[in-house]
Amino acid sequence: MTTQYSKSSQKNNLHNIELLSAYARNPSLEMRNRLVEHNLGLVRQVAHRISRQCSEPYEDLEQIGYLGLIRAIERFNPQQGCAFSSFAIPYIRGEMLHYLRDKGSVMRIPRRWQELYNRGKKLRKQLTASLGRPPVDLELAEALGVPLAEWNECQMALQNRLLVSLDATVSQNLDCSISFGETLPDHEYQAKQKLEEDRLQLQRAMSQLEEKTKAAIECVFLRELPRKEAAKQIGMSPMTVTRHLQKGIQQLSVLLEPQVA
Repeated sequence: MTTQYSKSSQKNNLHNIELLSAYARNPSLEMRNRLVEHNLGLVRQVAHRISRQCSEPYEDLEQIGYLGLIRAIERFNPQQGCAFSSFAIPYIRGEMLHYLRDKGSVMRIPRRWQELYNRGKKLRKQLTASLGRPPVDLELAEALGVPLAEWNECQMALQNRLLVSLDATVSQNLDCSISFGETLPDHEYQAKQKLEEDRLQLQRAMSQLEEKTKAAIECVFLRELPRKEAAKQIGMSPMTVTRHLQKGIQQLSVLLEPQVA
């Protein structure tokens, strides 16, 4: 059974690599959708983990996670030799954490809800004493004389309004929690990630150039060699190197334009 599972897993991984390579060569909406379907498990894995650590519904986190998966598919370069799962999970997790951060923003709360929330806090203490246990939300809503949905919205609004410490957790699991600070963007990391994405996009575009054009750009622009030295290494005249540079720049501007847009 283990051997069969291993073979099936290897087969799926190979198919995934083939799809990613095909998408890198010729991006299309149809191919991207196939890749999303093929990698749903990554989104579900992260959504299950984070949903156990916060109060957000699993379904909402899953939908947000697909945005991260799509970003990862569009930026992944199969030639880098990196596993797609290792590349994609930070994107998926990042989208979910940003969503949690945005849900925690400061809001203006209706006065009626503020009063309802305060009444609910007092009633919770009274019911806990009379029942011998903390009341459930339905019991509180009935005691307050409001629908359960309104009481839940009232609680969520008041909790999300409060300013919290960066060390505070958005967690219901004591063994594994996420701090509020972890959901905030790391600008230094984002800058490095942007540079890495730009490098991968340039590398993908470079791979579509003719070999001599690619060699000319690498020697002159990336290795910063004089054109005469580049011409010797490639085996052509400096004039030909210049023509290949002009040709390569024009082609790269076309290849990179959709990604920049």
